[in-house]
Amino acid sequence: MSRWKALPAELDPRVRQLLVRLRRLKDHNGLTMRQLAARTGYSAKSWERYLSGRSVPPRDAVEAMARICGDDAVRLLALHEVAVEAWRDKPSGTQEQATREQATQEQSTQEQSTQEQSTQEQGVTEPAVMEPALSDAAPPVPAGPEAVAPEPGTMPTRAAEGPRISRRSLSIALVAGCVALVLAASAAVFVAVRFVGDEKGGAPAPAGHAASTAAASPAATKAAYRCRLERIDGRWYAGNSRATDATVAYGDSGPQVAEVQCLLRRAGISPGGIDGMFGPLTMGAVERLQKQAHLDVDGIAGPNTWKALRG
Repeated sequence: MSRWKALPAELDPRVRQLLVRLRRLKDHNGLTMRQLAARTGYSAKSWERYLSGRSVPPRDAVEAMARICGDDAVRLLALHEVAVEAWRDKPSGTQEQATREQATQEQSTQEQSTQEQSTQEQGVTEPAVMEPALSDAAPPVPAGPEAVAPEPGTMPTRAAEGPRISRRSLSIALVAGCVALVLAASAAVFVAVRFVGDEKGGAPAPAGHAASTAAASPAATKAAYRCRLERIDGRWYAGNSRATDATVAYGDSGPQVAEVQCLLRRAGISPGGIDGMFGPLTMGAVERLQKQAHLDVDGIAGPNTWKALRG
């Protein structure tokens, strides 16, 4: 059984009741965070945030948990609905503080990752070039009876030694240049392969981790989501999700978040990029839409917000 950390003391009892129930279901079925992510479509980091009391899980996540654990979905969704209402009733200062802490942590992690990647690329693309050590010093003159002294009134000449020293220096320079050229070509190929790998999302991941990998990789998420707007039965759809009453909040990721972003952009409110990540920009855009539609401004895309987006 998992050794859970204590839930925050300021957590509302109605939210606490839902989270304790979800924790028991996970432990009873012997699920790890990765298995839970693979079977529900929500990342392991999202589940850690939900079960630690930092955010209320979306309705789809709770329904998926009930399905895979064989629990009563009606009862569990009723607890979820009460918990969502309690979460919305939290003091605004507490919500803003939690949002700022999560945004600061995400920005710090992103800056550290960018710095490490830049250091690695600089170490690869700047190969050391060996400079040949050229010396004009003449070879030692042998001592003994075979040594020939210069004739009086004449200067010793090095004309015979000049061509030999020049050929040696040229050979060293050519070898050093070839080594530098090979290292530079290898570095260029490495960077090109790495760039292509990043563009294509890297090597395919194992089937058991497909969902968590897709949620954890921003590059893959950005490449996967597009806005294909169409109006069906008086409602707008963007081709990523057909949800109408799901709860999507800060820190969530996936197609429902991309659908919210596309519909916000259609309404003339920019959420940043269509990347499927519910970050500070998306949250601010949702709040502006709620103000325009005269809804409760909480930054969470719930049933009423979905209705305003698709209307």
